[in-house]
Parts: sequence; structure tokens; C-alpha cells
Amino acid sequence: MRDSFYLWLLEVAQARTGQLLVDVACGNGRLVQLAAERGIRAIGLDLAIEGIVEAAQSSKTAQWIVGNGQYLPMPAHCADVVMSIGSLEHYANPAEGAAQLARIAKPDGIVCVLLPNAFGALGNIRHVLHHGEVFDDEQPIQRYATRRTWEIMLNNGGLYIERTVPFGEFNRPRTRKDMIWTAMRPQKFVKGAIGKAVPINLANHFIFLCRPADVMSPQHYPMLPY
Repeated sequence: MRDSFYLWLLEVAQARTGQLLVDVACGNGRLVQLAAERGIRAIGLDLAIEGIVEAAQSSKTAQWIVGNGQYLPMPAHCADVVMSIGSLEHYANPAEGAAQLARIAKPDGIVCVLLPNAFGALGNIRHVLHHGEVFDDEQPIQRYATRRTWEIMLNNGGLYIERTVPFGEFNRPRTRKDMIWTAMRPQKFVKGAIGKAVPINLANHFIFLCRPADVMSPQHYPMLPY
């Protein structure tokens, strides 16, 4: 993803200078690097050591951990902001991953989770129309679900959802490099305009802004396969 996407996520999560941000399943760590450059105390954690090594070589101001998102090697209530961007759907047990996000967040902390919609108008619906199958990015486990299914999964993991922000795979450029890149691809503006008109339940992705729940009230829901 472009830097503007990660900068937008930092704005959405309202991450501030001096706060501790933990990006779980950080991949190559670009979000963590951008956060650290803005004075945020940033930690990136990923199961794959290759991505962590690459990230650590690129940024000396952030901290890096090799670890499993379902068993986070971090103390409870330590983070002001916890990010989980497009990763829970690939876990062996996403509900356990959600519970770990809730565990490490401070009681007044924010947990920002991005998950894919099974019925994204410009995503899966369009892809199925042309290919007869949902989009597969070739990870070992690939899941999609509706907004309500994801909400219940996060609730069962101990997270209270305060707000849901739709994401249609386009956001305003926030760097000069991204402005130039976007200007050369005017179709992105068209896609962005269409995305804004799409109802939230048909957005390509959902960004759930959550707080740790005071009381857990697990719900049964037949659409949850885990």
C-alpha cells in the first residue's frame, strides 16, 4: 500500500506523539516506520522474521518483535493504540487474535482493525462477476465476512466497537510522491468517488475502531466459522 494509506490510518486511529502504538502482523513495518517518524513510540510485531528483519534495517527508531498474534508476548494494558490491518482474517483462530488485541490495549486505548467484506461492491462482487470466485491473495487461510459477522467476532474477543469506517481502497494522497502517483492514475479518483457513494455494508473493507469491553458477552452466530 502507498504511504498515504498508512498515514490515513494513523489519523483515523488518532495516534499522537508520545503514545505507544503496536502494529500486530505488521508485515514489512511501513506503518510502524511512519508512526515512529512522527514521534509515536512504535512497535511492530509479525510472525514472519523476514519482514521484521527488513523493517529493522529500514528503521532504527522503532522496535520490532517476532511473535504470534494469537499469543502476543506483551503485557496487558500496555498500548495506547493497537493496529491490526488486514490480518485477523488469515489467523487460525481470529477470535483469539481479537482477544489478544483487547488484552494489550489500555482501558482507554483504541484498537483499529481492518477486515475485508465478503460483499464489497468494488471488491468481491466485481471480482466474482468476472472470475466466478472471491479474490484470493494466496495466503494459507483466506476469509471474508459481512460487517455484522466481523462485529460479533470482535465482540466475542472482548472488543466494543465505537465506530466503523468504510474503506474502498482509495484515500486522499498525503505525500508529494503519492500525489504524483495518483495524478497519473485518474481512474483512482473515479473509484474513490464511487466508493463514497457505496453503502457501508457494501464497502470493500471495514475499519473497526474499538475499545476493550468492560464486560464480555459472547454471542452465538451461525455465520462464524470459528
